[in-house]
Amino acid sequence: MEKNNIDQFENILRPEINKNVFGTLAIDLGSSTTVVVFQKENGQPPELLDLPPISRAIGEIPSLIWKSSEKEESYLIGQQIIDLNLINEKENNLSQDFKRWIGSKEIEPIYDSKITPEKAGEILIHSIWNKVSQKVNIKRLVLTAPVDTYREYRTWLVNVCNSLEVKEIALVDEPTAAAMGAGLEPGSTLLVLDFGGSTIDMSIVALEGGEGQASPIAQLVRFDGNNLEGKSTQVLRTAKVLGKSGLRLGGKDIDRWIIHHLLPEENPTYSILQKAEELKCELSNTNIKETLIITKKVKNIQNEEKFLKLSKKGLEELLIEKGLLKSIEKLFIQTINIAKRNSFELKDLDSVVLVGGGSRIPLIKNYLSDICNSIPFLTPPPIEAIALGALHLTPGVQIKDVLNKGVSLRCWNKKNEKHIWHPLFLAGQTWPTNKPLEIILAASINNQLSIDLIIGEPQEEGSNEIIYTNGLPTLTTIESKDKIKKINNTIISIPVDPPGEIGQDCIKLIFNINDNCQLEVEGVDLRNDKEITKQNLGEIR
Repeated sequence: MEKNNIDQFENILRPEINKNVFGTLAIDLGSSTTVVVFQKENGQPPELLDLPPISRAIGEIPSLIWKSSEKEESYLIGQQIIDLNLINEKENNLSQDFKRWIGSKEIEPIYDSKITPEKAGEILIHSIWNKVSQKVNIKRLVLTAPVDTYREYRTWLVNVCNSLEVKEIALVDEPTAAAMGAGLEPGSTLLVLDFGGSTIDMSIVALEGGEGQASPIAQLVRFDGNNLEGKSTQVLRTAKVLGKSGLRLGGKDIDRWIIHHLLPEENPTYSILQKAEELKCELSNTNIKETLIITKKVKNIQNEEKFLKLSKKGLEELLIEKGLLKSIEKLFIQTINIAKRNSFELKDLDSVVLVGGGSRIPLIKNYLSDICNSIPFLTPPPIEAIALGALHLTPGVQIKDVLNKGVSLRCWNKKNEKHIWHPLFLAGQTWPTNKPLEIILAASINNQLSIDLIIGEPQEEGSNEIIYTNGLPTLTTIESKDKIKKINNTIISIPVDPPGEIGQDCIKLIFNINDNCQLEVEGVDLRNDKEITKQNLGEIR
């Protein structure tokens, strides 16, 4: 059962705005398209912003950057590159599909631009900011981030936004923003699939409210030292993420699969990728026959005419062969398992929300329909749904999120006389924490002068990851030998005075996850009641 939830967006305004206006700017940085939406104060309807010459359409900017000068920091943005027909130039002055590589430890050769992914994203956000801030006064900036690279992406965004003169900066993960953009009723529990250009994110979100309770507000990750609390007379309310998971695979990878399947000898230029995307979109139309073959004419680098020919059935067979459904199934199982730790059952789902271009592929929708039984589907406008959902964020909200991965502490086991990894918080743990975790640590050697705190996170065995072979994305299964991975190489040493003796309980530590998803620790020396000052062990996720 599916409900097309477009009518609620018909009141989105597109008027000219002026510098006397104050409000919130939301930027949803996408792999193919970046969406820019503004909302004036006092709850007025959101406005998709037209930002010529970089806009392709109102509210939409192609996620493209071109370095126009080797000696100077001079760049062309978005639609400017397409209008000047620079999109198919062989030079690597062009940066496209850079979002997927932001925060990645290794960048595959498929990304061959002179502009780093982080730099490209920074240029785009700053360009948007400069244009919008000339027209209006931005009091709050809301940005979105993918689940799979959330920690690294967030760190990058903090640095990007340091130079922006704005009082409040907020960050919301994309699938939760999509849930808010779907306009569900208070008290609903929903599964969100966000199938974008370079990532697939899945989450289960519980919207509090209903039955006389306060209505929910969107999930928000606060960062950069800004606290949205205290700026509204509203009572604190919570939007809770019960479980979530993600994979760095998206619609652009499907386009490459199509090209490699149909024209295996051809280099996938931008124009050929565009035609592959058009073919994919037309084959996603539910009204066409499975056996109808659609043809797209393309020209290769040698200017030779070639043809992309594929049917809906052929596309579905290709996606199944590449393991797409198995990957979505694994994401579903991981998300459900995390949510079950928060007392969730599949029968609790009220709706399934599909956003992102990839979610329109009938194969995906039908597969999710099968595993979710008769749960109704919502399909808000795929382009602006996430940005609009992010705009639902208002001051005076307490936010509960869940850890995507667990957190463990390396400590001494007195019984076995060896170091072990002791779980502190499990995947699915809500944060910020309501109640801190207490743990007592003993000395591991005689005359011990300090106790080192080393933090790690469990690796999810059996999960999928993407590797690139000759530029072609391939799904593989992670078989992790090291079940615990250190979060960072920083070791915090807590002095033990007087020195500890082996097996002696020395300190009691109190662990807490704060509003910025940072692990904090404080405590006391059990032998002399000396206080251990609160320290930050770093960001987790």
